[in-house]
Amino acid sequence: MNQSYAEAGVARKNTATIIALKILMILVIIAGAFVMLTGGIIGIAGAVIVIVMVYLLPKLNVEYEYIFVDGQIDFDRITGKSRRKTMLRIDMEEVEIIAIQGSHSLDPYKNIQCVKMDFTSGAKDAKPYIAIANKNGKKYMIAFEPNELMLTMIKQKSPRKLAQY
Repeated sequence: MNQSYAEAGVARKNTATIIALKILMILVIIAGAFVMLTGGIIGIAGAVIVIVMVYLLPKLNVEYEYIFVDGQIDFDRITGKSRRKTMLRIDMEEVEIIAIQGSHSLDPYKNIQCVKMDFTSGAKDAKPYIAIANKNGKKYMIAFEPNELMLTMIKQKSPRKLAQY
């Protein structure tokens, strides 16, 4: 079996908006708990608010995982460290180029109409790569942060599609 496999993952950085939303949700949970103590119909409404907020709060923790298997890359979103959803799957035959963000190899693709997908951490020190792919008649510009093993596997599978600069 000569199967190539690599996986990488990043946690999305919490922005000021996400942090403020988390604080607001925690305050709503506390307020809902106090409303529950009043009893009656208002107490039931408080319980519903608490349940909804406790359900939604973990969904703000997002991670992205990339899995490369034999020329196919899956981009998964993991919310709350428990729910996984495959956001996009591309074959290397559909990829035109993969290059580090800011590379001159991406210059011809700067002004194209495409679906932009961001699977990066959002950290300032991150080195995201951009993949340009054609899938189902649409052009995609996908930002992700592969590790060295994944880049090596991509280069082994499709050496001309991985730009060096």
